[in-house]
Amino acid sequence: MSLIQFELNGQSHSVDAQDNDNLLDVLRNQCGQKSARLGCGLSQCGACHVMLDNHAVPACSTPMWSVAGKQVITLEGLGQTDNPHPLQTAFCQQQAAQCGYCSSGMLMTAAALLKHNPHPSPDQVREALQGNLCRCGAHNRIVRAVCQAAQSMERV
Repeated sequence: MSLIQFELNGQSHSVDAQDNDNLLDVLRNQCGQKSARLGCGLSQCGACHVMLDNHAVPACSTPMWSVAGKQVITLEGLGQTDNPHPLQTAFCQQQAAQCGYCSSGMLMTAAALLKHNPHPSPDQVREALQGNLCRCGAHNRIVRAVCQAAQSMERV
C-alpha cells in the first residue's frame, strides 16, 4: 500500500492504495463517489468514464499510479443541484437519460469533449461518444443535449 495524492472534484485527496488498484474501485469504495459505474470492466462501455486532467478515461482500467498528482472529476464534481452544469440541464431538457446507467459516463465524456472543442458538430459529438454504449437507444437525444449545452455555454 502507498499513499496516492490527487485532486478529486476540486479538493486535495489522499488514499491508501496499491499502485495497480483501479481508479473506479478507489472512487467508489474509498472516496464515496458512486456516479461512475462498473459496466463491462474492460474499458469498452463507457459507464465508468471520469475526467482525468480534462480527458475522459475509463476508471475501471486506470491504475492508481497514473492518477498521482492529477485532477479527477466525477459527475459529483461536474455541477451541483442548485447550479447544474449546462450538460446536466440539457440532458434533462432533452430527456437524454432513460435508465440512466450510462449517463454519468456520457456526461463526463461530453464534458471532456466540450473542454477541448466548445463548438462540436453533431458528427463530432457522435465520434467522441462512440466508446459510450447506451442500451436504451437514447443516442440521438444525447447528441442533441450535448449540442444544446455547447450553445448555452457559448452564451455565458
